Amino acid sequence: MAKKSKELSSYDKTSGIVGAKESAGDHVFNVFNSILMIVVSLVIIYPLWYTVVASFTDPAVVNSGQFLIFPTKPFISGYQEALNYPNIWTGYKNTIIYTVVSVVVSLFATIPGAYALSRHDMAGRRGLMFLFTFTMFFNGGMIPMYLVIRNLGLYNTMWALILPSAVSVYNLIVARSFFESNLPIDLLEAAQLDGCSDFGFFFKIALPLSSTIIAVMVLFYATAMWNVYFNAIMFLQDENKMPLQVILRNLVLSNQLMQGASASEMVEKQKLVDQLKYVIVTMAAFPLVIVYPFVQKYFAKGVMVGAVKG
Repeated sequence: MAKKSKELSSYDKTSGIVGAKESAGDHVFNVFNSILMIVVSLVIIYPLWYTVVASFTDPAVVNSGQFLIFPTKPFISGYQEALNYPNIWTGYKNTIIYTVVSVVVSLFATIPGAYALSRHDMAGRRGLMFLFTFTMFFNGGMIPMYLVIRNLGLYNTMWALILPSAVSVYNLIVARSFFESNLPIDLLEAAQLDGCSDFGFFFKIALPLSSTIIAVMVLFYATAMWNVYFNAIMFLQDENKMPLQVILRNLVLSNQLMQGASASEMVEKQKLVDQLKYVIVTMAAFPLVIVYPFVQKYFAKGVMVGAVKG
C-alpha cells in the first residue's frame, strides 16, 4: 500500500500521466500562458468596468483622462435623467417583447430549415444552400427592403423588425452543421425501420437531442434583436413603439439642445450629456451582461460547431 501511495503521489496533473514530471520548458510555458491570459482578460474587462465607473463619476474627472478604478466625485444626474425619462420603461418593454417574439419566430424558421438542409436525401439541398449563402454577400439593399416592408403593410409594426431577420444564414449554417454532426444517418435508418416517419423523427428524436443548438440559437437571435437600432429608425414611426436603443439615443439628443441657456446652465447640461453617453451604454448592456454568464457555455459550443463543419 505504501508503494502504491508513493506511485500515485507522483501523478502529474498537467500531463495526466502517472510518474511524469513537468519539465522546465512546460513550466515556463504554463507561467507565460497564465500571465498572457491575465493581461488579455484585463484588456477586455477594464473598458467595460471603466464605462460603468464613468457612469457614476463627475464628467470633469472622466474627461481629464484619469485612470479610474472606482468612482471619483460621484455624479448621478445621468441616471436620474435616464430613469425619469418618460419613454425609458416603454423602450425596455418594447425591446423585451420584440426579443421574445423574434426568438420564437426565428426558432420556428431556423431549426426545421437547418434540419431539412442537413438531410442528404433532400433533393436540391445544395442549390438551396447556395441561394442562402449567396444572400450573405449580396442583398437588395436598404431601399428595396424598405419598399417591400411598406408594400406588405408591415411598416410601423413590430413585424417590420422581426420578419426580415427571422432567419440568419450564419445561424442556419451553424444549426445545419450541428444536425449533420450529431444526428448520424444510422439513427435515422433505425428509426425508419421501426416505422417512424420523417416528421416523427424530427419531433421525437431530433429535437430532444438538439437542446444545445436551440440554446445557442436563442442566445444569438436574442442578442441581435436586443441591439436592434437602424431597422427601428427605418421601419417604425411612433415613439411608443421604439425599442430601447432608439429611446436611449433620443434621450441623449434631447439633452443636447441648449438654446436660450445661460453659460452656467450650458456647462451643467454638457456635463449631463457627457455622462449620459456612459449611462445609456450601461443600461443597454446590463441585462445581457447579467444573462450571458449563464449561457456562455452554449455560446462557446455554438462557435465550435460552426468552426468544425460549415
